[in-house]
Amino acid sequence: MDSTQRVRAMLSFIQAADRGSFAAAARHLGVSAAAVGKNIAGLEGALGVRLINRTTRSLQITAEGHMFLLKAREAIDALDAAVETVSTQRVEPVGKVRISCSNGFGRHFLLPLLPRLMARFPALVPQIDLDDHQVDLVRDGYDLAFRGGVIPDSGLVARKIHTMQMVLVASPDYLARHGIPRHGPDLQNHRLIAVRFLDGRTSAWSIRTADGGVAELVPDPAALIISDPEAAMLAAVDGLGIAQVGLHYAWPLIRAGRLRILLPEQRHATAREMVLLYPHRALIAARVRATIDFLMEEFGTIEALHVTDRDLTAFLA
Repeated sequence: MDSTQRVRAMLSFIQAADRGSFAAAARHLGVSAAAVGKNIAGLEGALGVRLINRTTRSLQITAEGHMFLLKAREAIDALDAAVETVSTQRVEPVGKVRISCSNGFGRHFLLPLLPRLMARFPALVPQIDLDDHQVDLVRDGYDLAFRGGVIPDSGLVARKIHTMQMVLVASPDYLARHGIPRHGPDLQNHRLIAVRFLDGRTSAWSIRTADGGVAELVPDPAALIISDPEAAMLAAVDGLGIAQVGLHYAWPLIRAGRLRILLPEQRHATAREMVLLYPHRALIAARVRATIDFLMEEFGTIEALHVTDRDLTAFLA
């Protein structure tokens, strides 16, 4: 195969692997499914190994295919970066950056940074999808994604933004009417606000026990059941009960005196993190690198993302 045929075949293979079928790869590349199949067959012949086992209904990447896919991505990324750099002779990052982010983190922390990002890089076009569902960055065509929780190992680069802390809170008005719980079992005598997601899961509260263990408390019976964690926080502000909330979301309300922190000794530190994810590439496009560097720098200066136990002392009930 000459270099032109090789690049065409690699593109066909990458798209077929990412999209799960020759037909989907063909639609993306603007060619026929037969052309995609011929390109991949030619590549397999040149390499002397099978990259994809295919049936009428599915594709299965072989072990050799997975190894080649990683190197093929690096080669295409390097080619894209070279074309982008040389052909445009640009000084500033230019183009669209597609970002996936959860609704809460996006509204509170990502969107407020956009005016400064776009002022610094006027030719940059952020395309932000606010959605709490998980996405496949490579398959779905995202440049970056923000994820919170216990982050599994993967082929993605994960840049930590902050450790996610959960706190129990209630409004001063609620505490004046119902009293302040001093120990975990006291919660049974209070009005609890539960978060039950639309898939039926109820968010449990992690409470440290007297013997040093950790108990998972499901707030049941609950005085209020609601499907959105941010709405549960606002219900607590309105004096409807006690809620477990993300400290980074609640911090402005805590500092303003509208929420007080409960049971700090029983609070359990978790391994949950908020991270910025992006595909592991040998070369990253200038538009993506500029966005990553800007956001990581800005997140490092946001007080709500870096609250310490010492900071909480003045806001305990």
